[in-house]
Amino acid sequence: MPNIINVFKKELGEKAVLSSDEVSLRAISYWDNRPMQAKALLRPTTTDQVSKILEICHKAHQNIVIQGGNTTCVQGTNSGENDIILSLERMNKITEIDTVTGTATIEAGAILETIQNTVKGKNLFLPLDLGARGSCTIGGNLATNAGGVNVLRYGMARNMVVGLEVVLPDGTIISSLKKMLKNNAGYDLKQLFIGSEGTLGVITRVVVKLMPLQTTKNTALVALSDFSAVTHLLTHLKMEIGANLSAYEVMWGDYVRAVTQPGGHRAPLKREYPFYVLFECNGSDTSRDNERFMEVVEAAFTNDLILDAVIPKSESEYNEVWAIRDNFEAILSPQPVYLYDISLPISSMEEYVMKVKTRLCEHLPQSVLFALGHIGDGNLHFFVQPHSTDENARHLADQAIYEPLKIYDGSVSAEHGIGLEKKSWLGQTRSPEEITVMKLLKQSFDTHNILNANIIF
Repeated sequence: MPNIINVFKKELGEKAVLSSDEVSLRAISYWDNRPMQAKALLRPTTTDQVSKILEICHKAHQNIVIQGGNTTCVQGTNSGENDIILSLERMNKITEIDTVTGTATIEAGAILETIQNTVKGKNLFLPLDLGARGSCTIGGNLATNAGGVNVLRYGMARNMVVGLEVVLPDGTIISSLKKMLKNNAGYDLKQLFIGSEGTLGVITRVVVKLMPLQTTKNTALVALSDFSAVTHLLTHLKMEIGANLSAYEVMWGDYVRAVTQPGGHRAPLKREYPFYVLFECNGSDTSRDNERFMEVVEAAFTNDLILDAVIPKSESEYNEVWAIRDNFEAILSPQPVYLYDISLPISSMEEYVMKVKTRLCEHLPQSVLFALGHIGDGNLHFFVQPHSTDENARHLADQAIYEPLKIYDGSVSAEHGIGLEKKSWLGQTRSPEEITVMKLLKQSFDTHNILNANIIF
């Protein structure tokens, strides 16, 4: 067979193929600034080109790694010098916004924030939202079944998809870009690819459902005395506000103190409290929602659930309080810093976090733990600064985080996926029978094991 790079240049054009030297000018990911490695990086502009790339790789048994916005937190797009990278960065169009059906048809490489801003211009709203919105792509969001801050009300990424186009590892195109919310004709194949981390096929286009743009937005950052108050406040808000409660973000005091230290974010509340909660309610009743929100917050004060609170009165104040949750640059040094996302029942969280702290204290006594998360949907994030030169430090931290999850039937991944980083822990969350079925699916779709070959398993 001719040199595979020359074949790609002939099929795609010179500008669509980056050499290994050009690839090395890129960082591995947002979390890893080491130079990327690959034989070449391919940048198709159409689904047909993606199909041709996979057909060529399939015939040549050439490993291929799929990339979106490269914001993966679990080494989900790491490549080696013998891999071909397929980047969807030039397939970034929003091809249709249907205001009648409330759907948008989008190419996989479109940036999430661009989609949000574009549909907003049509008085519509895409509920998917996460801190990496300015870099992550809709295709990557679906490949990992992203969560984010609005899961409590709207669900995970898969809940927002009504149609999908996917290219299989041999180049076969499965295009089902339906706008229907209800399609009960046989297997719902799109759900196989959402959350598969690019191991079964390449998502090229998607139809997402949109919501009417909410006309009221009320937000509060509050301080709480203990974790019991965290759960009681959540129950209070669910009962009093109901479906309008869209976000409930909990931050342990150590985290808030770290990101609001001198040189960091401004602290809108005293920095001494054990817990902070940032919650948001969205609605469409301009005559009542704001007043009702204040009534609910005041009732929480009366019931001693809240110790202190700040309610943003302007867009800049709103951005300031959300920056405390979303922008955590202050705790990303000194390197290394280990990031975790896990899930378990809310009722077990307090006990679980104490077990994690105890284990870290025993095995990595110099380490520092920062905790926060989308508590409303059972999702916790940890940042661990090991402050250790022990070459086994990462494994010790992994053990401290993951092993206690087993007794609570928790998951080692709430929303980031498995990637390369969590492969050895998959068996703690999934049974041998489940893993067998997963591998059977992989073997059935990808007979030559070329597509994201080392991910998950």
